[in-house]
Amino acid sequence: MNLLLVIALGLVPLAYRFRVGSRLRQVGLALWVRPRFDPAAHGLPPREQLDAHRAGPTQSALRSKEVQAIADEAWGGDWRSAAAFVEAAGQDWDERWSRQELLRQLADEDDAWLDTWLRARPEDCTAATVHAQLLLHRAWAIRGNDYAHDVPAGRMARFMVQLNAAMEAAQKAAPLAPEDPGPWVVMVTAARGLRYDHDEFRRLWKELLTRAPHHYEGHCQALQYWCAKWAGTNKLMMEFAERSARKAPTGSPLAGVYLHALYELTRRSGPSAIPSSRTAKDLLETVARSLNQAPDDDQSLYQLRHLLAHYLVKARRYGAALEQFRRIGPWCGAEPWTNERDPVTAFDLARGVAALGARQN
Repeated sequence: MNLLLVIALGLVPLAYRFRVGSRLRQVGLALWVRPRFDPAAHGLPPREQLDAHRAGPTQSALRSKEVQAIADEAWGGDWRSAAAFVEAAGQDWDERWSRQELLRQLADEDDAWLDTWLRARPEDCTAATVHAQLLLHRAWAIRGNDYAHDVPAGRMARFMVQLNAAMEAAQKAAPLAPEDPGPWVVMVTAARGLRYDHDEFRRLWKELLTRAPHHYEGHCQALQYWCAKWAGTNKLMMEFAERSARKAPTGSPLAGVYLHALYELTRRSGPSAIPSSRTAKDLLETVARSLNQAPDDDQSLYQLRHLLAHYLVKARRYGAALEQFRRIGPWCGAEPWTNERDPVTAFDLARGVAALGARQN
């Protein structure tokens, strides 16, 4: 193997961190990689096509028209198309949650149509759940993303009032369709802000798992509960994430919960905290195999593929990383690239390292 390549790839775990302290190493690695990396030779889009405005392609024109029609009818006061849109998902609980979240976004702009729906069908679990989701979203908008000690007391008090309202709304929604996990996802999310203890949380979590053992959003919210900044620790979070990844059905986004945990770990403790054992690296490839079986147009996977490619490079699993970059295509408007001053350059360097590393293995 070329000696310079050995040296350069040996520096990747340090130089690839993209932090101020490693800026010089990053520049040096970029200068070494760029003239040796021809994207087309590795089945990747040329540099001039890289786009930092989006994580992935836009939804199809047909889906966009459908969503716009639902929005127009809802804001015009007719909730029936919105209700039918959710019902069409049947018991695909991930898809159903995604569609309810879309309705929640519409209601956040104007909720008069949702009020009309609730009055017309007070026993409709979907309407009641979207209402609970809306209260939950508004609660978190009041609190913001600051750490608790940085949130003014008045704002925190309003947050707690709104969060309790969301919990109560979800508790009322749950009996309306006992098989539906949606209200329980709201409860699991609210429990974090309401500081439920571990036993209280586990009771809610058991109810959710009974209804939807592989619910992606439910697991993402539970991961946040178990992380160190809320009710858990790094250890509890990683144990939860590893279990989730291993039980994920092939093709489900659930395996990607492990990537969220790694990202949370990186943000709190730095890159050196990332598990570096062979088992941890093998788990990344397990996640890759699962996500590779998912439909390419599944928008929930766009962000996950970026994180997966990033951590595969850090783990020196270059072949698996290169496959993710091929699936990602020209899009680089996602974390971790968007955390950098120049997302396009950061993305291009990462895929160059993956390509050169894969060629030598």
